[in-house]
Amino acid sequence: MHAAPASSPSPKPVLSEALATLNAEMLEVDAVIGRRLGSDVALINQIAGYIVHAGGKRIRPKLVLLFANALGYDKPERFELAAVIEFIHTATLLHDDVVDESSLRRGKQTANALFGNAASVLVGDFLYSRAFQMMVSVNRMRVLEVLAEATNVIAEGEVLQLMNMHDPDITVDSYLRVIRYKTAKLFEASARLGAVLADASPEVEEACAGYGRALGTAFQLIDDVLDYEGDSQALGKNVGDDLREGKTTLPLLIAMERGTPEQRALIRHAIEHGELERLSEIVEIVRTTGALDATREAARAEAKLARDCLNLLPASKWQESLLEFAAQSVERSF
Repeated sequence: MHAAPASSPSPKPVLSEALATLNAEMLEVDAVIGRRLGSDVALINQIAGYIVHAGGKRIRPKLVLLFANALGYDKPERFELAAVIEFIHTATLLHDDVVDESSLRRGKQTANALFGNAASVLVGDFLYSRAFQMMVSVNRMRVLEVLAEATNVIAEGEVLQLMNMHDPDITVDSYLRVIRYKTAKLFEASARLGAVLADASPEVEEACAGYGRALGTAFQLIDDVLDYEGDSQALGKNVGDDLREGKTTLPLLIAMERGTPEQRALIRHAIEHGELERLSEIVEIVRTTGALDATREAARAEAKLARDCLNLLPASKWQESLLEFAAQSVERSF
């Protein structure tokens, strides 16, 4: 059984101060979201409001704010772009849940389960297009370049993942490519936007993007661990969903590599057919082969890469917050 991580110590005063400021700034982002979410079409308001206000860690918009603050940018455009990032992320969730036939997210019914697939896809499209309206209002071509590329790469990642479904023979490199496209790209864009707003040098902008890319990769690796380690109530999703959807994640790849021929055959069959009948056995194999610990170590390595990227940023409470942000992202249990 994987040991639970020790409880984190209380944050240092400088981090507490930064956290308080960040929480206040996120209220500004929420206000922008509330203003920009409105539509004359009632169903759009209902579904978009349901998913946007359904909770979540809001990590991506926080990255926009953290990097903007770390580089000395304090103008209101940062709130607008943080909201843009949240809209893009929410649009991908709406589309993902339809593709994956998911029924639970953040402890609540998914929008597609509640309102139907067609409405969810179309409201996802509305959020994408509203995000582009908002980013145009910032009037910076570099912002448009970053977000246009990010949304395109995310779409490629979705298609790559679809192609990999129910394939137990994908390589670790193929798996990581999907993560970097589908999940890490928006983390990367969020961090990069803070640098773009601050007119940072190309070198600093790339360092910020590198942090976001590595953090996003670490974050997804931990999500893949939690699919076999957590419980539905804590996670806000159904344990075993990845297997039901035929997703060959790193814990399964490592378990197949380390397991007996019989164990390997059981996992292969479950991936190919999306079967959960023997989920408890598969979870036990993933745990006893050390696949969860190995995946956590891979996430910790990515978090270290993220922290190393911060060396180009000036020392401040914001840089310290970003260091802590990376550390906490891989020691979470939900």
